[in-house]
Amino acid sequence: MERVPQSQDPRAEHRRLYPRVTSFRSRRASLTPAQQLAMDTGWATLGRGIPPASPLPDGGLPDGTFPAPSHPLDAEAWFGRSAPLIVEIGSGTGTSTWAMAQAEPENDVVAVEVYLPGIAQLVGAVQRAGLTNVRVVRGDGVAMLEDMIAPGTLTGVRVYFPDPWPKARHHKRRLLQPRMFALIADRLRVGGILHVATDHADYAEAIAETAPSEPLLRPVVLPPRLADAGLPISVDRPVTKFQDKAAQVGREIHEFVWERVEEGEVR
Repeated sequence: MERVPQSQDPRAEHRRLYPRVTSFRSRRASLTPAQQLAMDTGWATLGRGIPPASPLPDGGLPDGTFPAPSHPLDAEAWFGRSAPLIVEIGSGTGTSTWAMAQAEPENDVVAVEVYLPGIAQLVGAVQRAGLTNVRVVRGDGVAMLEDMIAPGTLTGVRVYFPDPWPKARHHKRRLLQPRMFALIADRLRVGGILHVATDHADYAEAIAETAPSEPLLRPVVLPPRLADAGLPISVDRPVTKFQDKAAQVGREIHEFVWERVEEGEVR
């Protein structure tokens, strides 16, 4: 695999790769030898980048809709089978990604992440576990949904612990804005699931206030036993080190689940 070049000016490189306001921070980090080996041996099969495309205006098209993707993903060819497709935006080091994929082999999962060491860690974990239902896209999750995912094709979208951007002047960089809810709803099939988790109380409040503005998403009340939820994807997340740290300092985990409904259906 060709090693990923790193710009001498990370801010300039970030502006080149991501011309829009993004919901993630630009970070430089080198790979360990084990991570580089995982990328060298696994990336050609398991990973790809996002083809360059002009970003859409913040509200989509003038009528508020979203066009067909410019570089549609052929998931059936990539995975070698036809199966329900889940996109996880911001997979981090992939702990939840590979564990949940292992627990639901009937579903295919595409993890989207920008942080290269996290991607390499996930690629290595997928190789060690022998999983065939995980693929990885390096890039902006918004651009991935816009440019690579056709409307009405996803069975699930997962967004776990997105950057809360706690300062008020940075709230515009939060991932889960009205436009993002609309884009996710457009890409989900009817009956598809959006699952969100955050440990940031203010962000959780903003999510709870924003999501109802999207008419195609209906909140789902989960039963005490998540296995009894009867949803097309699992919402039973493994407890990660990140979540353990949040619990140790008393931060509550806020979970949100929505189902994609038909247009005009009463929510």
